[in-house]
Amino acid sequence: MVSTATPSPSKVSLGVRLGYAVGSFCTANFSTIPGLLLLFYMTNVLAVPAALAGVVLFVPKAWDLIANTLVGRWSDRTVSRWGPRRPWLLAGAAVLPVSFALMFAGPPITGVPAAVYVGVTFLAAATGYALYEVPYKAMPAEMTTDYHERTSLLQWRMALIAVSIAMSGILAPTLAGETADGYRVMGVTFGVILLVAMLGSFFGTARAPFTAPRKSEGTLREQLAAARTSKQFLWLLGLSSAQTLGAGVMLAGAPYFAAYALDDTAATTTLFAALVGPMLITMPLWVWLARKLDKRGAMILCGALFTIGALLLLATPAFGELYAHLCVMIVGFGYAGTQLLQFSMLADVIAYDGMLSGERRGGIFTGLWTAVENAVQALGATAYGWVLSLGSFASSDPEHPVTQPDSAHVAVVIGVTVVPALITFAGVLMTLRYDLTADRLAAVTGGSTPSAAPVSGSDGQHGGQDRTQDGGRPEPGEVLRTEE
Repeated sequence: MVSTATPSPSKVSLGVRLGYAVGSFCTANFSTIPGLLLLFYMTNVLAVPAALAGVVLFVPKAWDLIANTLVGRWSDRTVSRWGPRRPWLLAGAAVLPVSFALMFAGPPITGVPAAVYVGVTFLAAATGYALYEVPYKAMPAEMTTDYHERTSLLQWRMALIAVSIAMSGILAPTLAGETADGYRVMGVTFGVILLVAMLGSFFGTARAPFTAPRKSEGTLREQLAAARTSKQFLWLLGLSSAQTLGAGVMLAGAPYFAAYALDDTAATTTLFAALVGPMLITMPLWVWLARKLDKRGAMILCGALFTIGALLLLATPAFGELYAHLCVMIVGFGYAGTQLLQFSMLADVIAYDGMLSGERRGGIFTGLWTAVENAVQALGATAYGWVLSLGSFASSDPEHPVTQPDSAHVAVVIGVTVVPALITFAGVLMTLRYDLTADRLAAVTGGSTPSAAPVSGSDGQHGGQDRTQDGGRPEPGEVLRTEE
């Protein structure tokens, strides 16, 4: 029986916002920790050559181009008592936490064998992450029809992302230290955190409203073609990729910058505090700026702040550690805004496509988005590894430390400053071409809020609309079905 009480198509309750946001403890930690620690773990604990370690970080992401697209397609066409997205959150929870812990288990091998081991476990973890993240990111576009409500909804997620990044940048390095045993403890600890977050988001979104159109009827090729021909999606993907790559290069270089530019390995923790601190206090400001400047104008401002902060960081050898932390705070102000606005704009693109096509294709868009995002994140560490190689950086292990040449010290600084600044500035230029504004969305809907009506199941779960639009209630005992 379908309930007659339907949630508002524009407002999302506080409970659902928090229930959705708790998933950030999965997405932010998994996105951050490998980028921050895995390269350093391989080169300085497992004695893997820097160039090979960079390749190991990137190669598993090639699989994401297939896995994320498939998961997006499956979730678009899933019919279940839990809705189209939420069953996949459970599937990811069954795979990611264990494979993440194994990735940092540190078997008694070094060099090439260690690189192979890390690569295989990283591939498994990336698969589990795809099962979870693709449907997770599609959900905000389906919870509300309001352009600015999506930003407000996501600010809760961004606040918890800030906490998660702080955990990744402060707790994870502290637990890991520079020993294999430390990395094992860190891997298990965060494996548990991932599991709790993934289950929390599954149960926390049980009563989320669902405003998406009917499920997609086209073939996978047709859906991919629809995403490729969306000018707004392609420009957003491009500018987001530039921002993600710039942040990924800086993230991978943080431990090296602390160790070799500041001569203080503990500074990795304080640098991360300077980065994520602005995220905890500026979310309401960025929501306000997105309304005043529109999301595109606010995004340009974010990218400019990130670029300026990174370039100012270049003078650290002359001005010292306090100066470095102030520069990272400027970067953090820009980074906070980009994290919020990227996903708010992605939700707009998905909703805009649904208005034009009348079909639920958010999984395809988020699948492609996530595949590219994950590849770009890994490429950040790979690119930094290449910069180190160009500077003749010598890999080592704790028992056999080495003295780095002057060229390696120069590479460490350039890789954290000039390289990410140039990449992020390219993203600013691409933002100028993005044109999905509030006025454009209003023009499509005739100046009013879209009328897609959410439907709640008898238990108020996210899956209610599937029971009416996608062919009825699942058969007794049926939990999940995909239609091809």
